[in-house]
Amino acid sequence: MNILFAVALIARGAGVGITANAVIPGAVETNLQRHPGGKVSTPPELVKTPEQGAATSVLLATSPLLDGVGGRYFEDCDEAVVLGHRGKDFSGVAPFVLDPANADRLWETSLRPLV
Repeated sequence: MNILFAVALIARGAGVGITANAVIPGAVETNLQRHPGGKVSTPPELVKTPEQGAATSVLLATSPLLDGVGGRYFEDCDEAVVLGHRGKDFSGVAPFVLDPANADRLWETSLRPLV
């Protein structure tokens, strides 16, 4: 949903200079794991340090290369590859979460009052 909201926001805010992207830090071993049971279930070779996990967020927040870039999904300090199907390494992004029509539908749904 975060990716869809970034896509929807960029469509609504581009005219006034608003940009938004989605980012995933990856599986980062921190003290937060104490809440769901204490272990990361990610294969050890894919677990990141806190610094590695923060790198993509810091890049998106500070890089002038991304000025005016929005509605995209980033991982591992790069724009994610759009996939035709889910791979075994859990990287990439499905095309349906970058679709402006899906983003609009989620945006409109989020505006409805809860009943």
